[in-house]
Amino acid sequence: MIEAQVFGLKKQFGKNEILKGIDLTIHRGEVVCIIGPSGSGKTTFLRCLNLLEEPNEGNYQLADTMYNLASIGAKQAREIALKTAMVFQSYELFSHMTILKNVMEGLVTPRKVKKKEAEQIALDALRQVGLEDKKDMYPIQLSGGQQQRVGIARAMALTPEILLFDEPTSALDPELVGEVLSVMRSLADSGQTMIVVTHEMQFAQEVADKVIFMADGYIIEQGSPDDVFNHPKEDRTKQFLSQVRFKEVMSA
Repeated sequence: MIEAQVFGLKKQFGKNEILKGIDLTIHRGEVVCIIGPSGSGKTTFLRCLNLLEEPNEGNYQLADTMYNLASIGAKQAREIALKTAMVFQSYELFSHMTILKNVMEGLVTPRKVKKKEAEQIALDALRQVGLEDKKDMYPIQLSGGQQQRVGIARAMALTPEILLFDEPTSALDPELVGEVLSVMRSLADSGQTMIVVTHEMQFAQEVADKVIFMADGYIIEQGSPDDVFNHPKEDRTKQFLSQVRFKEVMSA
């Protein structure tokens, strides 16, 4: 079943055209990993799906509703926001709030969930990421990996139809990456629809249902992990993967 479709998505900042016409179909329960060089438009694309950036052109179908992204109204923007949730690369936690209140905040303020109910939902989400015992601590008291797991719990608490991850491990020390990827694997196994911008190639190969290679504002190639990583068709994809493998060999 199709969860979402994007048609002709374009975004520019001033005269700088970042996204030049993106078409994508996402199926329910699918894990889509987006890879590509820096500056290819990956993060901008993700932010457009959550309306953290306003697209200049394009249509976006979520469930049975079609949205014209060039003329989105406040009511429609709220509908999209309620169906999606973002996990940021730099955690974006409130430093003055406890871990529990950080996870509750998105329920209590924008969604008007009663505090008692929001607290139970937040505790359940923290339990799923293994951090229920940290609920009364503050972000500064946690490791980077723990903070990112709180970020995932906060997004999970919103029960989104699509969970968006923007380079969720890029700000972490190497030894902390595994704990975050483990939570993401569990989410994938549970059937959560996920779009993940990542530089973790092994994760993409092992967990993704679909891999998308982006460059210069376009989707250059997409397919199964085996298709893209082992049998790429486009020269630009082959060049990128060759560079990635060279860096992996040099850092080994």
